[in-house]
Amino acid sequence: MHKFSNACMKITGRVSGMSEDGLGTIKAKNGIIYVPFSYPSDIVKVKRTKHRFGRKMATDFELLEESSLRQRPGCTHFGRCGGCLWQGLKYGEQLRLKRELFEKATGISAEIKGSPRVWGFRNISNFIVTISGIGLKEYGSPFRVVDLRECPIFSKKTPEYLRSLRGFLAEAGLKPWDLKKKTGEVHYLQVREGKFTGEVMVNLIAHIKPKEKVLEAFRDYFSFADSLYWSIKQDTKDNPRGDTQLVDGEPYIRERIEDVLYLIHPNSFFQTNSYALTLLLKAVEEFADGEEVLDLYSGVGTFGIWLAKKGFWVEGVELNPFAVDMASRNAELNGVNARFSVGRVEETPIGNYDTVIVDPPRKGLKEAAELLVKSGVENVVYVSCNPKAFKLDYENHLSKGYRVEEAVLVDMFPHTPHVEAVVKLRRKS
Repeated sequence: MHKFSNACMKITGRVSGMSEDGLGTIKAKNGIIYVPFSYPSDIVKVKRTKHRFGRKMATDFELLEESSLRQRPGCTHFGRCGGCLWQGLKYGEQLRLKRELFEKATGISAEIKGSPRVWGFRNISNFIVTISGIGLKEYGSPFRVVDLRECPIFSKKTPEYLRSLRGFLAEAGLKPWDLKKKTGEVHYLQVREGKFTGEVMVNLIAHIKPKEKVLEAFRDYFSFADSLYWSIKQDTKDNPRGDTQLVDGEPYIRERIEDVLYLIHPNSFFQTNSYALTLLLKAVEEFADGEEVLDLYSGVGTFGIWLAKKGFWVEGVELNPFAVDMASRNAELNGVNARFSVGRVEETPIGNYDTVIVDPPRKGLKEAAELLVKSGVENVVYVSCNPKAFKLDYENHLSKGYRVEEAVLVDMFPHTPHVEAVVKLRRKS
């Protein structure tokens, strides 16, 4: 049940569809009402709504009749926590809807590969530490936090991590963050797990430099961590970022995806689902032609290192110098023929490569797409978690020189409406 101060109304209706961001939709006289945590064929009584981003959102509603598509959620916090909208939906139906939503957004019909695991698959979680609770934000609220006891999509060890944090905060006497006043000392706890190595990294994001007594307690409560960091946050933005300082253990943890090892640092971006990552990497490998590959937006070398391990010669370009250093370390660790350099993708000369891989940020390629069109590259592999951005890139730029040859979807994000797409583009003759 969701309650906010907003328009009072009572409408009973059947959920007839799903929005692109995973909300059930009910057709009413005055337009469509969007209902979170609802699914096709649910019958819902909507009691209150509010206007948000130009849409009428249900904020107080009651489920009168359950759809046959429903399953029992695996988490006690489902229905309040903003982490999972689709946990109450059978997994096969989740995959079917993701295919439909992708095709609706892009016009492309694609096979979808489900995640090998749908519980305990996330390799990272950022728990916000506030005066009203420690956990994840409540759906639709910038200030309410669900005080977590568990998180089954992340780890069976979540209760242990949270107990250690609460014990440490009590002993050290540190103040949690106040979301409204933007004051406090501890803001986030970030935990990463190497699902295939068993290694654990703990990173506390705080607004203070700790005294030695505090660090001693920190080490004691998180003695299970292979890598222990304290990050000092210089701003009041609500994100888990800070200047990292190694407190104890190794500077990196490792994740193994089949025969490839990746080093992970608190500042590294790494795909969040280690189990489905194998499927994503193999899809990229299958779509890559020839011998020489240019990996644009190469990050820490996730795709580039994998392809180099399979015999491709890889060159990567990435704007972030830290990510380039990590990619180079990963190349050395795996003994592969891959070279990574710092550069703006928009200014990168594209030479005689057989395949170019692009994994752009959520906003898409934009002007960088024109570089590909003007290049002589025959094959482009576009990796995207944002179908709208891909569609704009393709319709506005890439379609001038390329056609869609094949596409596959990989479910990196079970229990959410999100999906990762790998699209193979072939130069038009």
